[in-house]
Formats: sequence, C-alpha cells, structure tokens
Amino acid sequence: MTKESVQNYDIVIAGAGFAGSLMAMVLNSMGLKVCLIEKGQHPRFAVGESSTPVADMILRQLSQQYDFPWLKDFSRYGSWQQAHPEIVCGIKRGFSYFKHHPGEEFTTDSNHINELFVAAISDDMQSDTNWLRADFDSFLISKVKEAGISYFDLTEISSAERNGTWTFHINGSESADITASFFIDATGSGVLLDRILKVKSSSRNFLTNSFAVFSHFNEVPRWMKVLQESGIPTSDFPYDPDNSALYQILDEAWLWMLRFNDDRTSLGFALNDKNCTFDDLPAKQIWNCLRDKYPTVNKLLKDISLSSEPGSINKSDRLQRRTERCFGPGWAALPHTAGFIDPLFSSGIAHSLSGIQKIASILQHYWGKNDELYHNLEQYEQGVFEELKFIDQLVAGSYQTMDRFELFNAWSMLYFTATISYEQRLLKKMPAGYFLGADDLAMRDMVNLSYQDLMTIIKKQDVTSMDILQFTATIRHRINPYNIAGLLNPTLKNMYQHTAVNF
Repeated sequence: MTKESVQNYDIVIAGAGFAGSLMAMVLNSMGLKVCLIEKGQHPRFAVGESSTPVADMILRQLSQQYDFPWLKDFSRYGSWQQAHPEIVCGIKRGFSYFKHHPGEEFTTDSNHINELFVAAISDDMQSDTNWLRADFDSFLISKVKEAGISYFDLTEISSAERNGTWTFHINGSESADITASFFIDATGSGVLLDRILKVKSSSRNFLTNSFAVFSHFNEVPRWMKVLQESGIPTSDFPYDPDNSALYQILDEAWLWMLRFNDDRTSLGFALNDKNCTFDDLPAKQIWNCLRDKYPTVNKLLKDISLSSEPGSINKSDRLQRRTERCFGPGWAALPHTAGFIDPLFSSGIAHSLSGIQKIASILQHYWGKNDELYHNLEQYEQGVFEELKFIDQLVAGSYQTMDRFELFNAWSMLYFTATISYEQRLLKKMPAGYFLGADDLAMRDMVNLSYQDLMTIIKKQDVTSMDILQFTATIRHRINPYNIAGLLNPTLKNMYQHTAVNF
C-alpha cells in the first residue's frame, strides 16, 4: 500500500491480541469497514491466560449476538477440545490456594488451614480454561482474515491527526496513510495513546503495588504429586488442583501456575513491591531468591526447564497503570489499554470482553450521532475507571493479608461474592452495568468498610487470633445477603465445591 492508494475505513483498531481481533470481527459483522493494525506478528508469547465463568458467559453472548457459532466452542473446556484440540488450552476448575511459610516445608491439617479451594464448575468438561494465548490469538487472526477484514502486521502507527476524520501514518513494509472515522486502542498499553494523542498513563493513586517475574516452562511436576509424596491428605479435594488456577501464597508474593494440556505451564511470581527487598535485582535472581526461600516451592521448581517461547524469565515494570482518559472525540480504548491492576483474580480476559460488548453497543446505537456517541463513551469511561478502582481495592486487600492466610481467606471471599453476584446479574439477563458489579453501591460500601476494618487490623503491632476470628465473622455477616455458595461456612473447611451460577 502506498500513499498514492490511501485506503479509507470506518474504524481503525490498533492491537491484534484476542480483544482487538474480536472487536474487529464484531464491528465488521455490524457492517462497518474495519482495519486492524498489529506492530508484532502472530504467533507470539503473551500472558493473561486464565479465563473465568464471567468471561465464558460473555463469549457465549458475543457468539449469539454477532452470529459467531465457532466462538461458543471456546467457552467450555469440553467443547473447545471437541472443536479445536489443536489449539492448546488447559482445564481451569476454579481457584486453588496453598500457603507457604519461609524456611518451612508446606504443611496443613484436616481443616485445611493452609489451603483454599473455590471450585467454579462441577466437572472438567464444563470448566473454564487456561488459554495458550499464542495459539488462541493466532486462531482469531485467521478468523479476521477469513472475514475479509484488512489486517496489517509488523506495522506501527507513527502519528495521527484528526480533522473531522482521522488520518493515520503507518510504517510497515511500506509507509502509508489511512483514514478512518473512529479509532479504538486495543494494544493493552498506554504507549500508543501517549504517542499519538498525548494521553498520559500513571501508576499513581493505586492501593496495589506489584510487579511480576514470569515465563512458560516445561516438565513442571504436578502439585498433587508433590502433596502426596509429602504425605498431605488430598482425598477430600473437590478437584485436582493442577486443573485450576493454582496459586502458591508466600509472605511477600504469590506464584501462579496455569497448566496447559501439552507439556507447558505458565508460571509467575507476582510480588508486593511495598514489602519487597530485591525488586532491583534481575528477573532470574528474584526467581531464585523466592524459590530458595520456600522449601516446597523449591522442590516444585528446581528441575523445570524454560519453554522455547519466550525462552527467558521476564520481569515486568509496576503492573498498576491507568490512562488519563479512555475516550475522546472519535476514539476509545478497551479496558486493558485503559488500565490494569494485577493478575491475582484473573479478571483481565473478562474485563476486556465486557469492554468489547459495551463499545460495540455504543457504536451500533450512536454511529453517526456525534453528540450521543460522545456522551455514551463518557459514561463508558466513568465505568471503566470505577471498575479499575474496585478491582484495585479487592486485590490490595489480598496482598495485605498474604502473610496471614486466615485473613487472606476471609478477605478473598469479598471478591468471590462480587463475582458470583455479577454472574447472577448476567444470567438473569439484567443490564450488565459495571464489570463485577462496581456500580452496586451496597457491594462497594461493603468492600470499602471491610477494607477500613482490615487496615485497622494490619496496622496493629500484634494481630491476635481473636482479631482474625472477629474479622472473619464480620465478613461472613456482610456477604450473607449475596452468599449462595456457602462461603466462609466453617463446616466446609475451605473446600467450596461449586460457586459459579448454573448457565
């Protein structure tokens, strides 16, 4: 493409991860002429691999609303394996947590004092999935091309001007100009918005302060086998923890383990930078320091090998960021571009999908009506920023309690209460509102008050068993109006069999 053959589009989308590709296909199905631009090339390594029941529900909604029957197959592990066994994924039955103490082998008791299982789904075939993003994102690009959508990879937007319509200057195999009426940033970073629109990103004003060291590995031992070899009883587990989002909770960090159904496993330490003594060290040294500090984690990780992609242990900057704006005249950003908190509760995929739904609906109803379009995008921005604030508070409370697992257990129930309530909203076909119910004032008040109570406890020099018991009882009482899954029921001993709504 040359400047002599400038192409005109209704919408230009930057970023061809799963969200950008799905956004392009949705808008194309609405009859809009779309161009998708990607600075890299697929297949490529990407993190953000853990799906949730909310994400699965939205995938099915998108499949039905925009006539993508193939998309529904990816909303459950069983249908994914039947339709596309060649696209690597993993079973995710729920969330599994195991608490470790420095210098000590992992131990627990019959009440699972150092364990927590929150089963979303009751069987493997209906379960959520861990996405091997390189495979899944590449497949979506094949569907983009199949739909006849203009797609340019190894191409960057160097600058843009708007005078009624956009003119984008792109650099790829050739330099060119393209025009469009509207622009969507799906890059998952604030870099492009800063470069072409001077919209800044910041890590200020977040409660959470974390960074990560991570990669993909081969030959990772199954955690269930490690437990059994250590004599830890497993007979009353609601599922195999290796078939889940498996988290090893440390004092200053947590280790995620997302197993795929080939030989690969996504592993990463997310560290609380507020209490971190080695954040300036190289990634591999941080990895080894944490591994060596916790004996059972060391047993798990000592003989594993790096996968060919990415082939190294990577280190992130601070994970928390938020753009100053996520919309303006003629443009909008998807939630994962607007901001990010932390991978702790696997909210990223679902949050992105919810943004696709909302932007698509706004454009469908108000395309060509600039005043109404602007007003609705303004409301969209308000929602995204409130959602990020809500997720930040839920995640921050978890980091504050990782060294005291009973507090962590009680606090995390606020997240599960919020997500179960939001699933109910979607199941009943009520207006989706803000992601995870961030617009539910009673829910927000409950979390705000609980966070204040938690901070009062954390600031004490000596946190007593009575403090923890009272806090747990308080959370149990507060979540009661929403609690359809028996959360914090002492008789269940931290083993929750099925928390997601039936769908």
